[in-house]
Order: sequence, then structure tokens, then C-alpha cells
Amino acid sequence: MVNKNEFPVLEFDDDTDSVVNPFRWNLEPFSTDKLIITFFPDVMENLKKNDLIELERHFSGENPVDIYRFKEQRDVMITLGYVGCPACAGNLEVFAACGAKKIMFCGGGGVLDKNIKVGELLVVEGAIRDEGFSYRYVKPSRYIYTDKKITGKISSYLEEHKIPYLTGLTWTTDAMFRETRAFVELRKNEGAKIVEMEQAGCIAVSQFRGFDYGAIIYGGDDVSQDEWDTRSWDKRNGIRYNLVMLCLELVKII
Repeated sequence: MVNKNEFPVLEFDDDTDSVVNPFRWNLEPFSTDKLIITFFPDVMENLKKNDLIELERHFSGENPVDIYRFKEQRDVMITLGYVGCPACAGNLEVFAACGAKKIMFCGGGGVLDKNIKVGELLVVEGAIRDEGFSYRYVKPSRYIYTDKKITGKISSYLEEHKIPYLTGLTWTTDAMFRETRAFVELRKNEGAKIVEMEQAGCIAVSQFRGFDYGAIIYGGDDVSQDEWDTRSWDKRNGIRYNLVMLCLELVKII
């Protein structure tokens, strides 16, 4: 039943079925239930060039998606994520319908505090829901949180292997060009450390479909100052490759 509201984005329907539902498509199951979603095309090209991954599944259509499987660690798949909740989290629901049950996300995001260094890792504990996608999966709220057991397993692994990290919230927004100074300050004061465009949606789908989901985002460009500083965040090839390899281990323990 739809709870009516003055603002459409705040209307919520508790019906768990829908007109277009990938769980009714009888999709062929993946060969494994573990999947890494990365936003590093350079790492994907590296893995393909060095013959470390092979094609698991090709989804055709206007926005085709390729899922790969690691050749040596064949129980783990990897795919390149699409930008924004509708694309990334929407695809994630299809992946879940194919049997993906353990998902690790790795990407980069804009820091809201200049003291967060380029490459510093944030274990995502939740997101400020400043988008629209998640409101169709989980009742309206200001925040949405990842599973504490999963973030605990990730944190324990990082500590055991002496890998420095932060924990905290992200700010998920649809509008990358409307990160105004006032909004940056407001979200920072609410506890967000990084701004990105997918976490609220991915967390919402994981809750709605009941699969395990964890995310690590590294500090990228700096949006905390009057002038945007890219900090060459997308050229940090070593950091990006290492983060994917880290997720290759983490997805097995979450």
C-alpha cells in the first residue's frame, strides 16, 4: 500500500513485488555468489591485459554489462560499476537475481575534510540519503546503515593486517554539480566523510533483497575547500589496484 505524501520521493509502497522484477525472469545463476563492484576501469583493463580474469556473463542491451571471474580464485567475480544509484544499484538487483549474495564495493569519493588523505580508506558504515532511488526500497529516513556484522568483519581484517582505515558515513547525492559550500558543510557536520553517488542505493537494495554488502571508498578529490582540488585522485593506479586485491580477500569473509 502506498503511503501518500506531498512530495513524491517520500511516498513508499510496502508491496515487495513490482511490474518489472528481475527475480521473476528465471535468470541463469552465476557460477559463484561472490562479486566485487569496482569503479576503476584502469584496474579492469590491467586484469584483462594480464589474463587474470575471464568473462562470466554478458548482459546485452542499451547499457551492456560484463561480469568477469578471476581465473585463479574462481569463486570471485568482478564487474565495473555504473555511476549513480539507478545504474549501479539497479544492476546490483539483477546480479542478486542471478545469485550474488556477497558483494564488496570499492571506489573513490570526494572528501569533505581536507585532512583525509588521497588513498585513505573509508569503511562505509552508512549513508545520508540525499537521492531518490533508495526511497523505493526502504522507508524514508535521513540515514541508511550497513550491516554492523559485515563492517565489523571488514574492520577486523584490516586491523589484523595492519591496514590503516577510517569508518563513517558517506553523503550519497544524485547531483554532482550541486555540491554547494553550504551543503558540504551541512553534510560534514552530520558526520559524512566522503561524498559519492551510489552507497544509499546499494545499501537499500542489499537490505531489501537480503544479501551481504560491504563497501570501501578511498579518499579522492577534495570538495571541502572554496576551490575544487582533484588531487589527481583518478591517477592513483597503485592504490586502486591494491584496493581491488584487498576486496578480493574481503568478499570471502563477509
